[in-house]
Amino acid sequence: MDLHISTAAPTAAERDTIDAAFALLAPTAADATAGDRPTRSAHAGHAARSRRHLLLPLLHAVHDAAGWLSEGSLNHVARTLQVPPAEVYGVATFYAMFSVEPRAPRVVHVCDDVACGPSGGEEIVAALERDLDGGRACVVRSPCLGLCERAPAVLHQRAGEPDLSQAPATPPAVLAAAHAPADPAGEQAAEADRAFADTTVSAPQTRTGEHLRLLRRVGVVDPTSLDDYRARGGYAALRRAVRLGATRVIAELKDASLTGRGGAAFPTGVKWEGVAQSPERPHHLVCNADESEPGTFKDRVLMEGDPFGLVEAMTIAGYVTGATVGHLYVRGEYPLATRRLQDAIAAARARGHLGDDVMGEGFAFDIDLRRGAGAYICGEETALLESIEGYRGEPRNKPPFPAASGLFGKPTAINNVETLYNVLEVLNIGGGAFAAVGGGRSTGSKLFCVSGAVGAPGVYEVDFGTTLRELLDLAGGTRGTLRTVLLGGAAGGFVLPQDLDVPLTLEGARDIGATLGSGVVLVFDDRADLTGTLRRIAAFFRDESCGQCVPCRVGTVRQEEALARLERGAPLGSRETELALLDDLARVMRDASICGLGQTAPSAVASALDLGLIAAPSHSSNGHGGRR
Repeated sequence: MDLHISTAAPTAAERDTIDAAFALLAPTAADATAGDRPTRSAHAGHAARSRRHLLLPLLHAVHDAAGWLSEGSLNHVARTLQVPPAEVYGVATFYAMFSVEPRAPRVVHVCDDVACGPSGGEEIVAALERDLDGGRACVVRSPCLGLCERAPAVLHQRAGEPDLSQAPATPPAVLAAAHAPADPAGEQAAEADRAFADTTVSAPQTRTGEHLRLLRRVGVVDPTSLDDYRARGGYAALRRAVRLGATRVIAELKDASLTGRGGAAFPTGVKWEGVAQSPERPHHLVCNADESEPGTFKDRVLMEGDPFGLVEAMTIAGYVTGATVGHLYVRGEYPLATRRLQDAIAAARARGHLGDDVMGEGFAFDIDLRRGAGAYICGEETALLESIEGYRGEPRNKPPFPAASGLFGKPTAINNVETLYNVLEVLNIGGGAFAAVGGGRSTGSKLFCVSGAVGAPGVYEVDFGTTLRELLDLAGGTRGTLRTVLLGGAAGGFVLPQDLDVPLTLEGARDIGATLGSGVVLVFDDRADLTGTLRRIAAFFRDESCGQCVPCRVGTVRQEEALARLERGAPLGSRETELALLDDLARVMRDASICGLGQTAPSAVASALDLGLIAAPSHSSNGHGGRR
């Protein structure tokens, strides 16, 4: 991109694509952005600011069609939305799934992250680099694609054709898909979706349906049928919510002690009450479905297998908080989940389950689905808001918190996918019955993403308080000799075999210096290369840092460099010096980073040091609850 973008013209196809997408989206633009954010500079007046949130959908539209974003297309988007070209370029280059340089029309994203890399991902990369036709398709190394239970995983991003996933993938199957004839009608994608869906319920527990609440419909209900969903109890929770009224629903959530399942564990009832009682209007609802934590895939399974459940849960949340629009932000790497949700939203809208008078109950609510484009940081709630508004996904300073000043500067309730499905269960059985499962701040059931060296990787639903040992037994036990378990994902920490009897609760994890985080349980046996795993985690955070603050922007780079030197056996000075550097970096990032990404980027490394999984410096303090 040179400095003369203002003179570049789009092709006729690019112009038509952008104009058609804008014509489809523009009628709802003003309603969605009611109220301007006073902290933003005013470019081209109120009308332009009301269009800014269409930037990401327009970039998706042209990128989907052309396979990349040319100078001319970016310039036409800038003119259409009346946004400065430099800002359009800044947003386009923020996301990993967008390219501003010409490239092959088919891009094969191969996961080489902590679960897929050692399980065949590296072999697929090597085969594609050797045999792929570079003119028609190219290969790109990818962070976690959220398909860890079916490792190794591949995502095909294809210009003018629907994206599709392959998992478990093999080099011949990936090459065949990359070289298959053009598929503009989506027939290959539909066939891949059917094959994928046949095995998407990978855990034996979810096949039996025993003792399941959140997963009870997954693998049982037809995810494309609203009638089947209703026949299996769908929309009973919404009816009960309306019968109880918003105030009583909030009371039920408080009685249930339901906490957020995205990692922060904030009380859901308190969050909803703060938004519902705010006198400022309009209110907004956001569902954070940008599940990008390495090792996490529970939300994907829910969205693919029970999409109407999320539509119903969001409708309840909108009713209770007074929001008339729900913004569903889905991870860009989840093509099947996206298609399922789009179809579910359309079906619900057609039957009056969304719209101006939901199910004849006298309230309005609709859902606006937004696709992410490859940015882990957008899982942070304020970065996600920035992305929806059409800006780079950089976290905001807090306070103010979103419940007071969130999307477009208005009161906003933000909930994780799993949290919203739990709302259905609270309304089905009552807050008191929900609180009777587990205890303390850990009530109800919890989804865990079990992968790595276990007999049956998959999503498992257990009651809070189940031990880690019981969970691993449910997943078929450990393959080989257990060395350690990464609990909570790349932003979590390691636990040792002697910790297997810890109860899986917020309190139990804290007592051993760990965290449940997003529910990742990644198992390593004695053959695992832990130093290489830590370096891959560090490289992930280096790549995903938004760069806004120095401790994270620089610290993640230095952390990855130190681990790479240790992996090569070429430390600067001595091994102890490198480990001391890692310890110091962890302190700085934890204490001085703006958001959770920088604060937790050193967690896994620091945990490994603390537990002696790699030799620790003699002066290193214990930052994980006195476990050494």
